[in-house]
Amino acid sequence: MRGGNPSKRPTEQPRNELTAGLAASRSAIIALGIASALINVLYLSGSLYMLEVYDRVLPSRNLPTLVGLSVLVIALYSFQGVLDLLRGRVLSRIGRSLGEGLSSRVYHTLALLTLKTRSTTSDGLQPLRDLDQIRGFLSGPGPMAFLDLPWLPLYIGICFLLHVWLGVAALVGAIVLISLTVFTEIFIRQPTKAATRLASKRNALAEAARRNAEVLRAMGMAPQVGSSWDATNVEYLEAQQRMSDVSIGFGAVSKVLRMVLQSAMLGIGAYLVINQEATGGIIIAGSIIAARALAPVDQAIAHWRNFVALRQSWRRLQTLLTVIPPPKQQLALPTPASSLVVEGISVAPPGNKKIVVQDVAFRMEKGNGLGIIGPSACGKSSLARALVGAWEPALGTIRLDGAALDQWPSEALGRHIGYLPQDVQLFSGTIAQNIARFKPQPNPKHVIAAAKSAGVHDLILRLPDGYETEIGEGGAALSAGQRQRIALARALYQDPFLVVLDEPNSNLDAEGDEALTQAILSVRARGGITIIVAHRPSALAGVNLIMVMSHGKAQLLGPKEQVLAKMMPRKPAPTAALKVVSQAGGAAS
Repeated sequence: MRGGNPSKRPTEQPRNELTAGLAASRSAIIALGIASALINVLYLSGSLYMLEVYDRVLPSRNLPTLVGLSVLVIALYSFQGVLDLLRGRVLSRIGRSLGEGLSSRVYHTLALLTLKTRSTTSDGLQPLRDLDQIRGFLSGPGPMAFLDLPWLPLYIGICFLLHVWLGVAALVGAIVLISLTVFTEIFIRQPTKAATRLASKRNALAEAARRNAEVLRAMGMAPQVGSSWDATNVEYLEAQQRMSDVSIGFGAVSKVLRMVLQSAMLGIGAYLVINQEATGGIIIAGSIIAARALAPVDQAIAHWRNFVALRQSWRRLQTLLTVIPPPKQQLALPTPASSLVVEGISVAPPGNKKIVVQDVAFRMEKGNGLGIIGPSACGKSSLARALVGAWEPALGTIRLDGAALDQWPSEALGRHIGYLPQDVQLFSGTIAQNIARFKPQPNPKHVIAAAKSAGVHDLILRLPDGYETEIGEGGAALSAGQRQRIALARALYQDPFLVVLDEPNSNLDAEGDEALTQAILSVRARGGITIIVAHRPSALAGVNLIMVMSHGKAQLLGPKEQVLAKMMPRKPAPTAALKVVSQAGGAAS
């Protein structure tokens, strides 16, 4: 079975790749902590400057002291600005480093994701959006608020040093604002989840409309399908509105409370000065320090929506990377050249427990061709997907030259397999790139040989730019038959040992059918194995074996002539019509 037996594998703790990605920037994170410490100490410059001005300069009217203090505070402000700039740039680079380190990994999981779950409503690009969300948050101003939050006790402690009542006022204000942060988290969590879910559904509907634009236009379905998108869009906008209302509401309250606290600090300071318990400088210094103490809390509330989105993206992405672990390093195996063995495999679609192929077993030696026939939905295409390793069998094992498919690295296995799916998919690029499977700098001889094997070389030469013709997204510039024949050439590129073709002649004309037959015969002649899933008998002209499937099981398997003879037994010759001769010599049938 591809994937092996889970019960025989040692228990492994899943590696947190996102945390490991951040750990790669450990030195930069340490530098951020040091810079944040220095910046928060330097934030005291303004309050200490005002304290000295009010308590020393003004009473003494000492101008040189004022100039000296002013030069010193300007230098400290400049140093603080440089550190703040560097902190922002370091954060941006940490976000970029995480994005670069995981972007390739996340990209490669997207294709595998559809092979793990067949959900038709989720947004397939959500993992990339999650990674962008994480990178964007790390590169923005949000983390700075959380880096400054740990210094809140320092500022409150300084307020207590100035006077106990100033410290009490700052502490009460901090408790109130932190409570607002907790309420923000509680009230924004569900709208954020709903908005993310609806955004994925809305994007999926829009993508479906884009892919099926011809059908929508030709059959007048645009208004009906558009109504579903409109309804989802309204729900999405409502969830976004709830998120904005919560964030803006609590943000406004926090700003008002911060201004009230700052005024309260001034009022308390004035009261203390009147009662000769504090100096005038303490009034200003206490107000500035209290405002600085609560600024990170205010910023955290303002960025809390982004923080919640970051947390959800982090969880989704980490779950995805755990479900689809990175490929393991495996020993390179020799090129298969002798046999394909299918040992009692059962197949279920990804994300579905229903078995659609049950206990299929057969063996094929090199040079043979197998045609798989049967009614619709009998498991033919599912079996084909399992044979090429696209789907993992729920039970059983598939072997090439004795090696199970999961013993081959994915890229190495792909070099030995040619696959033409029922739903032909080409990629944006040139015809040569598609045939060469987008390998960098492919050998032109191999590209042309594959095209000739598929009988499509002359057709390509008649196109405006030949092999360099851009085919557009999904091969939109080509007809269905041209796409199918170029996909056949891609399947035959560099003479793979196992070639599996699913309905390869569904869009072919008589010339294409003949080219397909010759391609199958050429694969067999060079010692390869060909498996054809077909409804039209013309696709079976080049095979020598037939398998008949029904209800997910192989009902008949053997030489083509024998199987076809069992399926279509000879009918008895019709007897000659009796003629009744009338008395008058006339005849009536």
